[in-house]
Amino acid sequence: MRVAVLTGGGDCPGLNAVIRAAVRKGVQEYGYDFTGFRDGWRGPLEGVTVPLDIPAVRGILPRGGTILGSSRTNPFSAENGVRRIRENLDKYEVDALIAIGGEDTLGVAARLGDEYGIRCVGVPKTIDNDLSATDYTFGFDTAVNIATEAIDRLHTTAESHMRVLVVEVMGRHAGWIALHAGLAGGANAILIPEQRFDIDQICGWVESRFKIRYAPIVVVAEGAMPKDGDAVLKDSSLDSFGHVRLSGVGEWLAKEIERRTGKEARTTVLGHVQRGGTPSAFDRWLATRFGLHAIDAVRDGDFGTMVALRGTQVVRVPLAAATAKLKTVDPGLYAEAGVFFG
Repeated sequence: MRVAVLTGGGDCPGLNAVIRAAVRKGVQEYGYDFTGFRDGWRGPLEGVTVPLDIPAVRGILPRGGTILGSSRTNPFSAENGVRRIRENLDKYEVDALIAIGGEDTLGVAARLGDEYGIRCVGVPKTIDNDLSATDYTFGFDTAVNIATEAIDRLHTTAESHMRVLVVEVMGRHAGWIALHAGLAGGANAILIPEQRFDIDQICGWVESRFKIRYAPIVVVAEGAMPKDGDAVLKDSSLDSFGHVRLSGVGEWLAKEIERRTGKEARTTVLGHVQRGGTPSAFDRWLATRFGLHAIDAVRDGDFGTMVALRGTQVVRVPLAAATAKLKTVDPGLYAEAGVFFG
């Protein structure tokens, strides 16, 4: 059997660990051959491959990014996309495909399997931790650790200059990074996409902190919105899955706080640093287990499924169910952090 592997969407710490585990177990225990498709769905769409065997995955466990490259290519928006994928799978004699990605990448895999019979197994990847079928996705822990370290460092410079510091983190529809890192880093306000914020309330919290000579830190997810406004966009362009480019809510918020309170405010946008670099130990562990279980699903012929973490067990769930809805922050969980606001 020949198994192809691809990584789609934004890069994420732990991708290489998945690739390594699937290839190592697939070759050593099942005698499979492997092909790597380059740059997400662009690989099978355009027939772009790289050799994938045990020497190719040696030493990649601690490396960030992905040795296969990634993209946000949507084959369903390409001319004759499905037909071209079928032809290239036949050309490279691919019997099964492991797709590693988030909502969009796995959504394509689910549709290819359900509607066109292409044999796919999914592995959930997103630093946003917003796939509902799994308790955690790899990459999330690394992103939270990076954001928490940044917040820790910003406390001292904020206090030295008596400034408000607004920290913008990733999170288009879900505020998991903002919530976890903000709580761990001792933020004085955490703003998430699931709960529209009141700018007057934020300013009130800021002023109350300055009364006790304490410079506040405000952590805001990129998708957070004021109660009387819309998302702040980088520009009006869309990617191939129809997503706008979010960025700028941190800068907008800092300017509003400064204008309304008279307190100096600065913004730090963590951006891509959250998903770059070496993965944490937890993400290496989780990604490795996902890779091992993904190749087992291929061996069992259990296609149309995604591996997922439930408690401490790795289970299989239907791909369609895994991408049906996003996992967002529960209001009760967000309310727990409210005691530290202001």
